[in-house]
Amino acid sequence: MYEKMNDNYKITFIRGATTASGNSIGEIKVAVVELIDELISRNKLIKTNILSITFTATKDLDACFPASIARKFNGLDSVAFIDCQQMYVPNDIDFCIRIMAQVLLPFNNPIKHPYLRGAAKLRTDRC
Repeated sequence: MYEKMNDNYKITFIRGATTASGNSIGEIKVAVVELIDELISRNKLIKTNILSITFTATKDLDACFPASIARKFNGLDSVAFIDCQQMYVPNDIDFCIRIMAQVLLPFNNPIKHPYLRGAAKLRTDRC
C-alpha cells in the first residue's frame, strides 16, 4: 500500500562535497560527519525526510566506505545509502567525497548545497 505524500513537500536532490584530510577511517569519518551535519542544518532537514544518499569518493580514499559512517551517524540508519568510486580525472581534488541526497523538502525551502573544505572550489557559487 502506498501512502500519499504531503502536498506541501517535494522530492528534490541536494548535492555537496568535502575533502578528508587523509585516507584513514578517522579522517574520512570527520569529513563525512561534518558534511552530513551541514546537509541537515543548512536545509533544515527532518531526518525522516532524507530518502537516500549516494556517496562518491576519489580513488585515493579506500580506508572505508563513507556510507558505513553515515549509516551509524545521528539516527540515519533507515536511510538508503550507496558508495561509488568517482570517475578518475587528472588533477581532481584529492581525498574528495561527494554526495547526492534525495530528500523531501517543503516547497518554499531554498536548496543549500554544502561544499566544504577543499571541495568548496568545485562550486564557489554554492559555498
